[in-house]
Amino acid sequence: MGQIFAVTNQKGGVGKTTTSVNLAASLAATKRKILLIDLDPQGNATMGCGIMKNELDRTVYDLLTKKAKFEEVVVETTHGQFDVLPANGDLVAAEVELLNEIGREHRLRLGLNEVRTNYDFIVIDCPPSLNMLTVNALSASDGVIIPMQCEYYALEGLAALMTTIEQIRETINPDLKISGILRTMYDP
Repeated sequence: MGQIFAVTNQKGGVGKTTTSVNLAASLAATKRKILLIDLDPQGNATMGCGIMKNELDRTVYDLLTKKAKFEEVVVETTHGQFDVLPANGDLVAAEVELLNEIGREHRLRLGLNEVRTNYDFIVIDCPPSLNMLTVNALSASDGVIIPMQCEYYALEGLAALMTTIEQIRETINPDLKISGILRTMYDP
């Protein structure tokens, strides 16, 4: 069964998308079957994989809102190295649409249940906030990779993220683990 990792930090500009895309590409280069999920409405991971986000008929939004099945949303990268669940600005609407839904925090996990065994690793690029999209990622994940800038103020944001991860562990996903903190933008 494929391992799922959420790459998250509520702070923007710390390297989440760069980490996610490069991790997916690196794992694919080792001949593993990889799925990259873009859960950020900015769609930068989608674009970083050579997929034109504004030309998509279906995105991860459609999976989360049960308007499409996994196989209708998944896209192969232009070089065919790994699969992507793409995103664009439509994903912003998912937050509002899921607001009153029962089990809203499990939508991504449910959408991946049938296909998880098809992949060795699933990497989720999270948005720069602790919102329902991030909660869905943490609910579906086995581990969390936290990109963090090498600066003092980054530690303050880390404390808030750790609290959120602990709350997710206590209420939604007791198996969630912190897989590691990845120091980014290091300047000696």
